[in-house]
Amino acid sequence: MPFVVLLAAIAFIFFMVVVSGVKVIRPFERGLVERLGKYHATVEPGLRLIFPFIDRMVRVDMRERVVDIPPQEVITSDNVVVSVDAVVYYEATDPQRLVYNVVDFYLAVTKLAQTNLRNVVGDMQLDEALTSRDTINTQLRNILDDATDKWGTKVVRVEIQRIDPPSDVMSAMHEQMKAERTRRATVTTAQGDREAAIARAEGDKQSKILAAEGHRQSQILDAEGQAEATRAWAEAEKYRQVAVAEGEAEAIRKVYDAIHTGNPTADVLAIKYLETLAKVADGQATKVFLPTEAMAVLGALGGMRELFGSGDTLAGNGAVKS
Repeated sequence: MPFVVLLAAIAFIFFMVVVSGVKVIRPFERGLVERLGKYHATVEPGLRLIFPFIDRMVRVDMRERVVDIPPQEVITSDNVVVSVDAVVYYEATDPQRLVYNVVDFYLAVTKLAQTNLRNVVGDMQLDEALTSRDTINTQLRNILDDATDKWGTKVVRVEIQRIDPPSDVMSAMHEQMKAERTRRATVTTAQGDREAAIARAEGDKQSKILAAEGHRQSQILDAEGQAEATRAWAEAEKYRQVAVAEGEAEAIRKVYDAIHTGNPTADVLAIKYLETLAKVADGQATKVFLPTEAMAVLGALGGMRELFGSGDTLAGNGAVKS
């Protein structure tokens, strides 16, 4: 019976030894195998077997990690003390160097980031540091990546979380920002007023130009209308005068034709002449007539006297005969 217990104990111990030699490496890990205190090999993820009591396996996490850099006081180039903190993202590239080349990578990268952060921010003025976070991130990442390359890691990125100036500087910055915004608002208002005044002046100018142009066009149209009316009136008056002249000429022509056709005697012509003189003499103005054919007129008057005398003789003869 004691022999069976001993065999069972030996079997259990052997089983435990075998089990201790079976290692499972997870997908994000790498295994460093040390044999008798010396580096032997780096194994990939999966089921791995090692010799118990001879080999030892160290697991190295290959995932990206973050290191929080504690806030620290940094003096800028314009002698302003600011509080700066950052975070560093890194990932392991060589598990052998990460384990054997640095004792505490977290502490080492923290101190390294703090030192270089003071150097980078210290070379800048406050305004530049506040507005150049991307520049600070890039410079610090390059410095840390070069420094940690021998530790088998790669610095993926560095992010500045906060840059806090002193309270009095913050108050002065707020006042400066307020004054700048007030200045911009004043300038913008002035520019708006100027543009509005220019627009109003342009509008008034265009309105006056259009009014003057309309007045000029109105005057031109009025003048053209008056000219057309005068031309039409002149044409009508010309036509009237021509028609009247033609009518008078036709009337005179008909009168003379009638006179020639009737073959008037001198007595009739004398009577018409006297009628015409009576019409000419009708009026208040003083008129003097000098006939060019006085002899003909006198002859006509003599003829008329004889006519009237013969009439009297005829009347006397009649009276005698009766």
